Amino acid sequence: MTPSQNSPHKSEGLQTPLLDTVAFPEDLRKLEESQLRQVADELRAEMIDAVGSTGGHLGSGLGVVELTVALHYVFNTPDDKLIWDVGHQAYPHKILTGRRDRIRTLRQGGGLSGFTKRSESEYDPFGAAHSSTSISAGLGFAIANKLKGQPGKAIAVIGDGAMSAGMAYEAMNNAEAAGNRLVVILNDNDMSIAPPVGGLSAYLARMVSSSEYLGLRSLASKVAGKISRKIHSGLEKAEEYTRGMVTGGTLFEELGFYYVGPIDGHNLDHLIPVLENVRDGEQGPVLVHVVTRKGKGYEPAENSEDKYHGVGKFNVITGELAKSSAKAPKYQDVFGQTLATLADSDERICAITAAMPSGTGVDIFAKAHPKRSFDVGIAEQHGVTFAAGLAAQGMRPFCAIYSTFLQRAYDQVVHDVAIQNLPVRFAIDRAGLVGADGATHAGSFDVTYLATLPNMVVMAAADEAELVHMTYTAAEFDAGPIAFRYPRGNGTGVAMPETPELLEIGKGRVVRGSESGGKVAILSLGARLEEAMKAADQLEAKGLATSVADLRFAKPLDAELIRRMALSHDVVVTVEEGAIGGLGAHVLTMASDEGLLDGGLKIRTLRLPDIFQDHDDPAKQYAEAGLDAAGIVGTVLSALRHNSAGVEEARA
Repeated sequence: MTPSQNSPHKSEGLQTPLLDTVAFPEDLRKLEESQLRQVADELRAEMIDAVGSTGGHLGSGLGVVELTVALHYVFNTPDDKLIWDVGHQAYPHKILTGRRDRIRTLRQGGGLSGFTKRSESEYDPFGAAHSSTSISAGLGFAIANKLKGQPGKAIAVIGDGAMSAGMAYEAMNNAEAAGNRLVVILNDNDMSIAPPVGGLSAYLARMVSSSEYLGLRSLASKVAGKISRKIHSGLEKAEEYTRGMVTGGTLFEELGFYYVGPIDGHNLDHLIPVLENVRDGEQGPVLVHVVTRKGKGYEPAENSEDKYHGVGKFNVITGELAKSSAKAPKYQDVFGQTLATLADSDERICAITAAMPSGTGVDIFAKAHPKRSFDVGIAEQHGVTFAAGLAAQGMRPFCAIYSTFLQRAYDQVVHDVAIQNLPVRFAIDRAGLVGADGATHAGSFDVTYLATLPNMVVMAAADEAELVHMTYTAAEFDAGPIAFRYPRGNGTGVAMPETPELLEIGKGRVVRGSESGGKVAILSLGARLEEAMKAADQLEAKGLATSVADLRFAKPLDAELIRRMALSHDVVVTVEEGAIGGLGAHVLTMASDEGLLDGGLKIRTLRLPDIFQDHDDPAKQYAEAGLDAAGIVGTVLSALRHNSAGVEEARA
């Protein structure tokens, strides 16, 4: 199905395109309000066409088309700061803010980010890709303007899902000082926390946000101020709760916000006057409750919100998604199915995810064991401590969280799990580089921040078969916390084991050559093993006997294996898809502690560069990082040349 009845595809040749006249929001504000409907329709069609050719987040952006138009029309962006929570719904915003000519470069190397990004445009005042930060950031902008005596408001657009994170409420609890400089738009597209949206609610929203109502409210407040404090407080509460019973929003009122809504987020006739009232009003911080629909205006996305939340390339006419050519299973599905099977015979196994059931494979587990599956929402901190409580009571909880999101709960990992030595299992998805999502979603740091903790065991799966073994090993490990990491996407296509193997903690495996003799030893951790094997082929072709080990564990290290390989090879290279401070640092520390470096041992550590790598094709990202076969071979040859030069210099 093509875009909906409102789409300009239905009216080509009948109307002069308006979107072509809008390069920036200042152009939009020159139009008549009656023309905004056409702009929104053209904007929606442009976004569908662009994402069809690039892939990306679709449903969320379609749901805020009218809201985006209205916000840029009413507020004076970029002087007024428009902050999109997470930022994956900001494609329409990018089109309206000078980036339409690059919108078909979304999420590609050298192209536009899939999220808001400060270095990309002055209309992106705050970068985002993790949830629930917008109100805190908006409060910072608003207070800064207040302290500087500068004009300008901060408008934070936050989805109802993001309101499941405590950070949003922490920010709201401190927002009163911002006064009317802070506006929060609650984009309600999933939770259905609002009563039906129609003409009456739109009228009430306009009324309670109008200057006339606020003027009367201010006058009543002044009159009440002349009477006793007790009566004044009682009248104030009566007004607040009366309005709350009619329109909703009592919780937000208690947090110090003036609540307006709910209003139809797709009806510009409702949106514009309310936003204008909020812009011009003298009330304190305001929360405008807007009800939208994900995928609005594109039937395939409306009918399948999860499927079209994030998509690859697709046929705009039919909505058919491009089929993947990969034959190997996805890592997340391997984990989900393995855990579900293990739980068939172990009633202690539970699965916890933070708003990512399908992204982590927990949806597979949930179908088999619904009572032992828990989606805690965007609340990683709670999820980790919840798992700690389960573990303390004898259960076997698995926290399945993306590497980039587990960072949000690091204090809980340290304080509530590691210090207490509780057997929480961390299934760390999206480890390593993630391609189109870029630096904000890269799983670069988990080995470094976990392997530094006492009591923690850290594993990394080289392929999907190893992931099966590690899931089983984690399930059976009750001595303390244990983590295993694995990448995004499909596996390597190796044969899958019929039964899982219980791995010995802290023991790696030699997969090529010998641990007792050779020219080059490659110590690999995780999914770079395939490239390490390719590098070994190339080195062997050059006459360099090469051994390869899959260490499996970053902590505890297989010290015996590393020691034997280090003493029997001229050059040792560690390879990992993580930041500095991970496997390589631990191997160097061990070598230093044992005096292995005193004998002239050549160790080189290959890891991610000390930068935040921009989005690109994953293969290109790893090549840039020097973590492909060519990078490994180059490092080995450089080390050998350096070694030979040193020997010749010593002889001279």
